This record gives sequence, structure tokens and C-alpha cells, in this order.
Amino acid sequence: MSADTGRGAAGGRRGELDALRALVVLGLVFFHTALVFSPDDDFYVKNARTTDAVTVLAGFGVVWAMPMLFLVAGLGARHSIRRRGPGGFARERLLRLGVPLVFGTAVLCPLPQWLRLRAADPGHHESYWRFWPRFLTVRPDLADFPFVLEGDHFETGHLWFVVLLLAFCLLLVPVAARLTAGAGHVAPALRRHPALLLLPALPLAAVNALLGMEEDYAGWNRWAYLLFFLCGFALADDGRIREAMRRAAIPVGLLGLVLFAGSAPGFVDGDDPFTAWTPLALFTRAVFGAAGWCWVVSILGLLDRPRNRTARPRPGTGGPTARRDATLRYLALAALPLYVLHQPVVVAFAYGVVGWSAPMAVKYAVIVAASLGVILVVYEYGVRRTPVTRVLFGMRPAARPRSAREPLEQDPPDPPDPPDPPDPRDPPDPSLPPPH
Repeated sequence: MSADTGRGAAGGRRGELDALRALVVLGLVFFHTALVFSPDDDFYVKNARTTDAVTVLAGFGVVWAMPMLFLVAGLGARHSIRRRGPGGFARERLLRLGVPLVFGTAVLCPLPQWLRLRAADPGHHESYWRFWPRFLTVRPDLADFPFVLEGDHFETGHLWFVVLLLAFCLLLVPVAARLTAGAGHVAPALRRHPALLLLPALPLAAVNALLGMEEDYAGWNRWAYLLFFLCGFALADDGRIREAMRRAAIPVGLLGLVLFAGSAPGFVDGDDPFTAWTPLALFTRAVFGAAGWCWVVSILGLLDRPRNRTARPRPGTGGPTARRDATLRYLALAALPLYVLHQPVVVAFAYGVVGWSAPMAVKYAVIVAASLGVILVVYEYGVRRTPVTRVLFGMRPAARPRSAREPLEQDPPDPPDPPDPPDPRDPPDPSLPPPH
């Protein structure tokens, strides 16, 4: 990996995006725990006392976090298609996303639904094993594409992200070549006029306003995420676009803050801002969509700026930089398994904790700490060390250790990408490989 986040070595990883993706996934533990104490969300388990402060604080994460995951996934899709070709990319995504989706839906998602029934009715004594086949009783529902199954108790739960990402990857395959060619024509204009980076905010605002926001999908319309994904694919691998993001990061970030503040009145007062067709609701959704794009561009630009780095220690000497890089590498590889695991664990601890006679802050801290501890332990000892569980959670096979004294290997590095045709103005930059 290149030390300079502004320009990586050929075939390298963008370390700041590894860190950002891991931060978002771990942050979901904090976010979903907060929903236990929110008055506005129909979460599986609710505390008797709630606070509006949760709704306000959650908005600062909702506006950028999940859009960022889809955009980074688009960056990875560009590299994967270039290495494997469209057919190989589709097969790889069906394996790496489809298997954990099926496994997680069948094995993990029933638990939160079962606990919801028990929390809502203390007299509900149906065992989990009697509920499980009722959860899996489904019927087709093509009108809700790509969520094509429904049932009285069935849901994909937090795995909606995996459903959408898999659908977007398969939809990308037939148009990938055109998007790649189109991005090459756009990049020179963006370098000369960074303000053009704001253009995707317009379709995002339109999608949110006209199609409505969906609370079940972190407050965004599902097709807005497709736009983030496609923008990530189109913006990958071009240093001219990254340069434009770096130059525009601060002014676009300030604009994003202004737009986000402008959406606040619509969420606080008036009709339902997610679905209503009043002028205020339409304005709120549009401004929120535009703000999300500004936040994502600003964050990417700020993280990509060069910064002074202390000299790295020699191999084997350790040091804080080496430990930090190792931690980020570990969390980057763990991102998808941790995502699949986190929500059932949070709901299970919330179910046991909300009945305590303790302040909300204490309950919140206990649920977060216990959930983080459990998902990290389960990942380390129950997922990454066994070939079968690695496949079930969407990881590549582990590389064979070079000696008995070495720790268990992580995912093998991706093969280097083939070189692109040189561009005398600004050679392309590598981006993040696909999520693990």
C-alpha cells in the first residue's frame, strides 16, 4: 500500500477507504443500539424511556454512512470487473455476497423477529425452533424488487444492504463498459471545473423527492443507493477526479452542512417527510439527498489529502504505525462478516438489558460494549479460522501460513491490476478492492 493516500502504488489499496469502511460497519453497532432508545423508530426491542436526542444524532450518520458504503463498493466493482471480466465478476459476487445473504437470512435474521414478538407480548412463549419455520414461510413479491420474497414474519433485516449490493452488481455487468468509457470523457472537465462534482446531487435529490425516502433502508430511497454505487464505479481509478475531490472538499463540505441544516425543519415539523407530497416534504427530501452527496464527496476529498507520515519501522521491528496498519487491514477484511453478525447480537443484548432499572446511558454503554466484544470474538474464533465459515460469511479462502510460527493468514492479496494506458496529464490512481 502506498504511504501517500493521494496516489497509491500500482495495484495498491487505498488505506483510508479500508479504515472508513471499517469505521462505518463498527459504527452501526452504536447506531442500532441508539434505535433502542429512539421514539421514532420501530426497532425490534425498545426501552421504556426514549429520547429525541437519538433522532438528531442519528441524522448525522444517516446522511453519509450507508451512501459511503455503496460508493466504496462501486470503486471495488471497477477493479473486480477489470480483473475478472463481466462474467467472472458476476460469479464472484454471487458467491461472495449471495452465500452470506442466504446463510444470514436463514440463520441469523429470525432471531430479532422472534425477540420482537417476545418483547411486544411478555405472554408470548413460542419457542425459537417453532418460530423458525414460520419465519421461513415465504411467497414471491416481484413488485418490491429486489426484495422478491415476503412472508408474515420473514425479512432480510439488516441484510437489505447485501440484497441491494448484489442486485446492483448484477445490474452493472451489461453497462460496465459504457460507464468506464463515459468516465474517461468526464474526468478532464472535472479537473478543470471541480464544481461539476456537484452534478450527481441533482438526480439524488430528484430520486429522494419523487420516489420517497424509505425508513427501512437507513432513510434513503433504495434507488438513490444505486446512484452512489454507479458514481463510485465511474469515479474509480482516475487521479484527475481524485484531484478535483481534494480541491473541492472544504467548500463542498460546507455546502453539505448548510443543506443538511436546511432539511432539519422538515424532519421536525410538518407532514411525514419520508412519503408526504407537501411542498415542505418534497423540499426536505430533495435537500437531504443533495446534502448526502456533498458529505460523501467532502469526506473522500479530505481523507485523500497528502499528509506527513513518519518513517515506517523496518519489517519485524513493530511500532505504532505497523500496529495501526495491521489493525486496519484486519478490520477491512472483517467488514462483511461483522456487518452480517452485528444486528442479531445487538438485539439480543438489548432484549436482556432494557428491563434493567438503570439510566439510559448505562444501558446504551452496556449494549454497545457487549455487542462489540461478542461480534469480534465470534469473527476471530468462529468465522475467519475455518474454511467453511469463511465461505458462509463471504471471505476468500485463507492463504497458507509460511511457517508454523506465523499467525493465521488473512485473505490473500488480490493480483495486481493490468496497467492502464498512460495519460500524460495525470496517470490513473488505484482504488479499493472489493469488500471482504
